[in-house]
Amino acid sequence: MATIVLSAVGAAIGGSFGGTVLGLTGAVIGRAVGATIGRVIDQRLMGLGAEPVETGRVDRFRLTGASEGAPVPLTFGRMRMGGQVIWASQFQETETRRGGGKGAPQPRTVEFGYTVSLAIALGAGEIARVGRIWADGAEVARDDLSLRVYTGSETQLPDPKIEAVEGTGRVPAYRGTAYVVIEDLDLGPYGNRVPQFSFEVFRRAAAADGAPDLADGVRGVALIPGTGEFALATTPVHRKAGPGENVPVNVNTPSGQTDLATSLVMLREELPACGSVGLVVSWFGDDLRCGECRLKPKVERAEGEGEGMVWRVGGLVRATAAVLPLVDDRPVYGGTPADESVLEAIAAIHAGGQAVMFYPFLLMEQLAGNGRPDPWTGAADQPALPWRGRITLSVAPGRAGSPDRTAAAAAEVA
Repeated sequence: MATIVLSAVGAAIGGSFGGTVLGLTGAVIGRAVGATIGRVIDQRLMGLGAEPVETGRVDRFRLTGASEGAPVPLTFGRMRMGGQVIWASQFQETETRRGGGKGAPQPRTVEFGYTVSLAIALGAGEIARVGRIWADGAEVARDDLSLRVYTGSETQLPDPKIEAVEGTGRVPAYRGTAYVVIEDLDLGPYGNRVPQFSFEVFRRAAAADGAPDLADGVRGVALIPGTGEFALATTPVHRKAGPGENVPVNVNTPSGQTDLATSLVMLREELPACGSVGLVVSWFGDDLRCGECRLKPKVERAEGEGEGMVWRVGGLVRATAAVLPLVDDRPVYGGTPADESVLEAIAAIHAGGQAVMFYPFLLMEQLAGNGRPDPWTGAADQPALPWRGRITLSVAPGRAGSPDRTAAAAAEVA
């Protein structure tokens, strides 16, 4: 529309001047100028431009953290490292064309994307593992990266991606240097540039005088906290937080795996000699007097069943189970792990070549002002959230009136 209107206006204005230029009348020149301006306006408003709009194209790439002659760090324990880029491929450019089809007018666009492969040295000596990874300060899921870790052993071989680019026999193995290779990194999420990476690096402490490494001496662990309705599940579980909104229950790291699966990976990489896992599973008691204490599995809330797994323990379901007490509208503990989650945990531990010891545990739930006599002091209230080891007789041994070493004591215990 602007093309038609402005071409007519331009013809009228040009005609008013009269004369000719290169054989063209003022009306013709005015019409051409008006039509050109109108066409630009139409293209902007209606998206009819013939030339595609290019977005995301980069003229030059710069890799940071690749200093020549920089020192190679040597670390022990756990440390967050930035590393040095020791190799990078040429970036690969891809084009994605959109728009320009039939129907409503749409501008044609060409979006450019880039990928690059790079190797980053982490330090001298052999490391145990690489844990969390950050890009521009934000933690990223390891499974989102095509990542290979070279621990710095004296027998490691050259990386196949680097060899494919540089040629077989022309790539060092970087023996004695721990490094990672990230293959075909998509640069789109980082503004089409290589982000600043940092890595959580684990390296064992050097043993003195030939003493065995502590990590090699650990043969068994207790897996805690032993609470959380689905904390031991290898199946991801979610809860509905609203229409179309699900909240993860047992996936709380960017690894993309469940919390248990992530923990088991860490356990096996950091404690390779560990052959036994004590699997702690908690029920709850409500009194320090053994004759009055009731032991039950409990849930965190009566409503809001999980999606992916249903809470069921010892024949109880959420609707029939007792609920943990709340403080500031939050349960004082995580709930008893669902039986199905316990079975999944046992299977996952066995799959890693470790033995499992089922470890039943008691947690006491009474809060301040509970109105239950304290068998140890005679106070009107028992301590808030006391230790389970304080469960005793109606009157603790050593205090006046204790039924200790009597038939009454046996009855209370029974």
